[in-house]
Amino acid sequence: MTFIFRELIKKKRDGDALTEDEIRWMISTYSKGEIPDYQMSAMLMAIYHSSMTKDEAVVLTDAMKNSGKVLDLSSIEKPKIDKHSTGGVGDKTSMILGPMAAAAGLAVPMMAGRGLGHTGGTLDKLEAIPGFNIEQSESRFKEILNEVGICIIGQSSEICPADKKLYALRDVTATVESIPLICASIMSKKLAEGIDGIVLDVKFGSGAFMKSLLEAKTLAQSLCDIGSGSGKKVTAVLSNMNQVLGRYVGNATEMLECIEILNNPKSHPKYFDTVELSIHLCAEMLLMAGVADSLDAGIKKAKQVLEDGSAFAVFEKMVKLQGGDLKGMPQPYEAYDYKAAKSGCIGEINPEKIGIAGIRLRAGREKTSDQIDPRSGFEVLVKIGDQVRAGDVLCKVFAKTPLEAEAAFDMLHDAFRIVADTIKPVDLIGERILSN
Repeated sequence: MTFIFRELIKKKRDGDALTEDEIRWMISTYSKGEIPDYQMSAMLMAIYHSSMTKDEAVVLTDAMKNSGKVLDLSSIEKPKIDKHSTGGVGDKTSMILGPMAAAAGLAVPMMAGRGLGHTGGTLDKLEAIPGFNIEQSESRFKEILNEVGICIIGQSSEICPADKKLYALRDVTATVESIPLICASIMSKKLAEGIDGIVLDVKFGSGAFMKSLLEAKTLAQSLCDIGSGSGKKVTAVLSNMNQVLGRYVGNATEMLECIEILNNPKSHPKYFDTVELSIHLCAEMLLMAGVADSLDAGIKKAKQVLEDGSAFAVFEKMVKLQGGDLKGMPQPYEAYDYKAAKSGCIGEINPEKIGIAGIRLRAGREKTSDQIDPRSGFEVLVKIGDQVRAGDVLCKVFAKTPLEAEAAFDMLHDAFRIVADTIKPVDLIGERILSN
């Protein structure tokens, strides 16, 4: 069955729903290069303005998933549960909760991404470990999963090629923020992993792509709807990204924070929010898999495997099996202190400003071709609600040169707001949304 694509663009432009056959034909034909980018750009803009129904989004996700290879993990007997974050600053939970979940009896087949805009990427952080290989064959991926319970890889060219093409087009056509397109992009890749279920960390706030709680709830519900429509278990947790998660921002810097948390339970108070969110998301994974019969039981189990060292043992083994060497971890550059200009209470922290400053230090990318410098980054020493005095260090900047540190300082001026009033600390974890 074939269609006239111009007529499909017109149909969606006018707010009508596309049929299953039309969507599957569109994705298949575009993947083969038979629909030009200029026409698909028009369709993306039509979807951006007219949106999609739940049924359309489910079909679009399935069509994108099946545009390439779908992994068959049926030979792995453990429950296969993954986690995905919509992106934040200092968000490093995958490297902590993944080993925790594996230590508790799950298989965690994780296909992760690189940094996007002001947010960091799991793959960039893992590649700060010397030798760590994110490219594994399907057979080796399964071997590592069977042996240690977790393997973290990048998206191969065989997985969801339609998403790769559409994502690049969305980036240059101002259609990234479309809820159905975001959902189809996320879920198509995750469902192609061959998982039983997924826990989603949907972030809201100044450091997230979804700035408001309402936007995050809308996205979370749409992701859960697609999951249930695809026959998968999905739980979404809304988490606050109005301040940096944890203390460190960067690549090697964030990995060192993860290693410290996994290897030294006594360090937990220093990184309380990173640990709290990692434990909560891991507990959601254990509950989804039936390993825990309640969220409280899942939290108890997650804490146990973290504190008895079994999660760190899993992490060490995963790193070794994927070619990494923790002994050669690069250390941060010299630290330059960014200090408070006045006394008062930390009333606001803008993680997006910090993330953008990180791009100036090459801790992130402005263009996809940019090279990451793993040794650069930040240590943020304050949280919203903290009292500070003039001259106190708010943030340490790890920079290769004093000139680079000064450039980062210029961008940090709007990242911290000090007020006279007393401000309550922000709640980290909000609502849970479940698929039907």
